[in-house]
Amino acid sequence: MKLALMGACALAMSTLMAQATTLTVYDGVKAGKQKFDATVAAADGVVKNDVLDDLPYASDSIDRGDYTITKNDGGTLYSTTYGTLSGQVLGISPAGTGPGLGAFGSGITFTFKDKVNAFGFEVGDWATCCFLPTNLYISFDGGAPILVGSALDPSEGQFPSQDGNGSIVYEIFVAAFDDTGSFGTVSFWGDGFGEYLVAGGQVKYALLDEGSLPPPSAVPLPAAGLLLMGGIAAAAGLRLRRR
Repeated sequence: MKLALMGACALAMSTLMAQATTLTVYDGVKAGKQKFDATVAAADGVVKNDVLDDLPYASDSIDRGDYTITKNDGGTLYSTTYGTLSGQVLGISPAGTGPGLGAFGSGITFTFKDKVNAFGFEVGDWATCCFLPTNLYISFDGGAPILVGSALDPSEGQFPSQDGNGSIVYEIFVAAFDDTGSFGTVSFWGDGFGEYLVAGGQVKYALLDEGSLPPPSAVPLPAAGLLLMGGIAAAAGLRLRRR
């Protein structure tokens, strides 16, 4: 009984630690970027910004100075534009062997010259179909996938356009923060097989001091938050089973 209680306490403590050091952003483009900036500022960090422009139409890698973008499967990157997103985007329509890590190859990886632990960017045309559900993931240095978006209905991918004209669009901003360390690569992918998906626009990144992220809210998580935590656990389990 005592060992069981100790194990339960250890599990609870590890869960709280994970919540305290890993945060995500999922919102409309304008609101999402504001949340990213505010989170970095609260941790006394400095945000770096890069609006993707002058991208080649097709390339095996794209050098942006601070970082280089490559396709997870080593294939060719194709650039385009989408809606009112801030800059050009790269096509990452999901493909692969299955959900979660099974779709990793269709995504992209950002390799940084200087390490980061806060990263976000714009995504277009997500959650228009293919709900099993359709998920979006970020991974630091090939670690366990962090679920940054999950939708079971088209409305979950719709937000006000950042141009302020009042239109509702399939344009979002997603981000992940992990102050347990610093990382040289950040990977992103989706697993909504059959949907068109693009990512890029404006890229935001920062390096925060370890342990500097604000603690999670004491308010109970809404249903969406519980779904997110469940998805992270499932994705992490999938990774472990594949090893």
